[in-house]
Amino acid sequence: MSRKNYIFTSESVSEGHPDKVCDRISDAILDAFLAEEPEARVAAEAFATTGRVVVGGEVGLSDPEALTRHLGRVEGIVRECIRDIGYEQDEFHHQTVEISNLLHRQSAHIAQGVDAAEGKEEGAGDQGIMFGYACRETPELMPAPIHYAHRILRRLAEVRKSGAEPLLRPDAKSQISLRYENGMPVEAAQIVLSTQHADESQSSADIRAIVEPYIREVLPEGWITEATEWWINPTGTFVIGGPDGDAGLTGRKIIVDTYGGAAPHGGGAFSGKDPTKVDRSAAYAARYLAKNVVAAGLAERCTLQLSYAIGVSRPLSIWADTHGTGAVEAEAIERAVARAMDLTPRGIREHLGLNRPIYQRTAAYGHFGRAPEADGGFSWERTDLAEALKAAV
Repeated sequence: MSRKNYIFTSESVSEGHPDKVCDRISDAILDAFLAEEPEARVAAEAFATTGRVVVGGEVGLSDPEALTRHLGRVEGIVRECIRDIGYEQDEFHHQTVEISNLLHRQSAHIAQGVDAAEGKEEGAGDQGIMFGYACRETPELMPAPIHYAHRILRRLAEVRKSGAEPLLRPDAKSQISLRYENGMPVEAAQIVLSTQHADESQSSADIRAIVEPYIREVLPEGWITEATEWWINPTGTFVIGGPDGDAGLTGRKIIVDTYGGAAPHGGGAFSGKDPTKVDRSAAYAARYLAKNVVAAGLAERCTLQLSYAIGVSRPLSIWADTHGTGAVEAEAIERAVARAMDLTPRGIREHLGLNRPIYQRTAAYGHFGRAPEADGGFSWERTDLAEALKAAV
């Protein structure tokens, strides 16, 4: 049996964290290419450090002239991302940062395995395993520690950008340890927050006075108690931040992007990858299916794994685990999800509407647990498959 009483911790990082700056740049480049051509192929990586951003990877459009034109737009995309995040530091400023654009055309050897052809379905863009997860800890069917770690940082970003808290700066990290009783979160045992700030004279106590009201606003009533321990800017001064303080790289925050360690991760990062790459699209499909399993009442918790081989269209395996909470056998869920959704790469993209410029918004504060949006953003968070899954079992 799984444990019912324990403390579990997850962390999040803000949009100004160096790695998240790079995720944002990669996804902004992806969106620009998808806006030009929904079937664009993109695998964009970014590296950021003091005064410099390097962008590399592979891209593909059917029109070579359009490809050349869009490669010329990359520098402007990078600067706009940095400006919107809020970096105007002497050593990392959107106007003065040096940008190296090393993007090039996608390898024909990769394309031949992915592209559809006569007598051949479109295949997966790579081999790999992808996991989806859902549980009843929050209304969004997400694990509570990562959900609230994200919400704390999103709230602080809102008040920073609105001007309500002008002394806050973009780089920040949160971490929350929740105490569980009978399998559900009941108390914040530890709250950790480190945020970049404007003035070296500001102490940890000064920063706590700024951020504590927003943290209390975000967390459910009663979770903060006299026993809760606070660790706000525990090292003291945090003025030098972002890529000037620490280098960043696309794809280094995969646990922050998913379930905060409460569920497995297949290993592949998401940002900068177009949806033919099952690292991204099949992970979204797995979350969508796991969430609908829980929404349908088939389990209180569900982990779902999909596996693929490069160039092969169908998933090689489907595995479900309900962690002892299932209303039906796991094998019945595996059969039901296979019937309810076409899990080929093209089937996933069409079912979830993934060939759209909807990815830049995913680059910070988690890819899961967000509200579905009118233009198709976060479509994998819908629960419109719940009735079909109930019928299938």
